[in-house]
Amino acid sequence: MQKRRTVMYVAYPLLPLSEESCGGAEQMLAALEREMAWRGHRTVIAACSGSKAYGELYSTGPEVLDIDGFKERNAEHQRQLLMLLRHGKARGEFDLVHDKSGHFWQSARYLDVPVLATLHLPRSFYPASAFESVPPNLYFNCVSVTQSRSFADLPSVASVVRNGVAVSQFPFIEEKQGFLLWMGRICEEKGPHLAIEVARQTGLPLILAGQVYPFSYHEEYYLREIRPYLGGDDPRVCFIETPNMRLKRRLLSEARAVLISSLVDETSSLVAMEAMACGTPAIGFRRGAIPEVVIDGETGFIVDDVDEMANAVWQTREINPHACRAHVEANYSVERMADEYEELYERVISSTHPSEVVRAA
Repeated sequence: MQKRRTVMYVAYPLLPLSEESCGGAEQMLAALEREMAWRGHRTVIAACSGSKAYGELYSTGPEVLDIDGFKERNAEHQRQLLMLLRHGKARGEFDLVHDKSGHFWQSARYLDVPVLATLHLPRSFYPASAFESVPPNLYFNCVSVTQSRSFADLPSVASVVRNGVAVSQFPFIEEKQGFLLWMGRICEEKGPHLAIEVARQTGLPLILAGQVYPFSYHEEYYLREIRPYLGGDDPRVCFIETPNMRLKRRLLSEARAVLISSLVDETSSLVAMEAMACGTPAIGFRRGAIPEVVIDGETGFIVDDVDEMANAVWQTREINPHACRAHVEANYSVERMADEYEELYERVISSTHPSEVVRAA
């Protein structure tokens, strides 16, 4: 039995954290904290007000609905955390800080507690200077083997822990409906406009389900590339903004296929895992970790462009829904993810230098 630990989880500072969060990193944090709390660990989530936790919530301030306010909000988020972790009765209270915010780990040098930072983004998204001087209490983990290759030069990358989903919460349906589904953040890098082109080529209805974040460049993209295709005489494209979890799971389980049309090298694909858990094939571009998550020809298809994606739609009847579900159960369950994080936590807590954790891994 694993030793019970006290873990501080650090969330993205701008938006509230919950199981309904749109972002993949936020959903992974919510799922992991829930699983760890269920296992008897003491969990504390540091996030903005309005967030939800299965353990304890430490509010670092109000949510901010404008990306232009990120710098100020993030500074306050970090100030609140450093004050908690360095002073007062909380000093020495935590066994480990697990940072999923993407930023707080850069303050690890000011702490005397181990900090594990999950790298959710491609290497190119981080400034090169971020990894130039890594303090001895800071450790990293990647979320896919594909992603880890780009960080191979960093001695402090301790492990790969693939993301996972609560498979039992996703309904398995063998008989699918006739619509295509795209799900995620409505922004240019995720490529929902390409999913619209697939729908136009195939003539099949498409449901876009996701959230337009209140950031100017997201809103401008939506108005320019998505809004013109909604409504009018051709109702082929339907937009469901910020679906709740119940509706999200129903859409994933009933769709003919889920389209992963991202234009960046995704380090993982939560929506592909969720779709396959429902027995629904995923069709994604050959970018980043998508070919690692989706087994080409068995749980979906890996394609190189929009034309190939449209052609693959007609081959989805060849995919066995049971094979999709079994793939996720064997490789991408939340229980497996939590098992691996528990093991990694113990290696980090008991080590005196990142190299020891890397050797152990």
